[in-house]
Amino acid sequence: MSFTTTEMPGLLVFEPRILADSRGYFFESYNEKVFERNGINIRFVQDNQSFSSYGVIRGLHYQLNPHPQTKLVRVIAGKILDVSVDLRKGSPTFGRSFSIELSSDNKKQVLIPRGFAHGFSVLSEQAEVLYKCDGFYSKESERGIRFNDPSLNINWKIPTEEANVSEKDKALPELAASETNFVFEG
Repeated sequence: MSFTTTEMPGLLVFEPRILADSRGYFFESYNEKVFERNGINIRFVQDNQSFSSYGVIRGLHYQLNPHPQTKLVRVIAGKILDVSVDLRKGSPTFGRSFSIELSSDNKKQVLIPRGFAHGFSVLSEQAEVLYKCDGFYSKESERGIRFNDPSLNINWKIPTEEANVSEKDKALPELAASETNFVFEG
């Protein structure tokens, strides 16, 4: 498994080693020992899976302290644009977004640390997304930022007239008005 750093401190991209032949392929999507050898000591406690159609935009979601979540995100069918926004006060990348295409073809994964908002748009006809979390869901701690906040200027790669966003996500505040309690620990 190959680990790549990004310009966002703590946000990593994983590319598993694929063993392929005429029968198909095999790969380890997660191996605790490999993560630990690379200095990543996370205990995942919950797996989430979603199914969406083209044009769906989900996010940007996060959970406040004391119930934040690190997420390990991958696509098991289709293709998405995965987006993370750094919400850690004092971070050199606070308020900036990171985007990456994840697909069942490229098999890349992204490790999103606590203190980031997360969302994605579906670029294929359909997509199934699977992500591991190191914290349980907490309705009381659930927060979000509106997907089309002009200060973030995120290109979701979906034409505006084809975007399918929940009413809940449309009603989320912009970053400047959002509630956060994360501090960068460089």
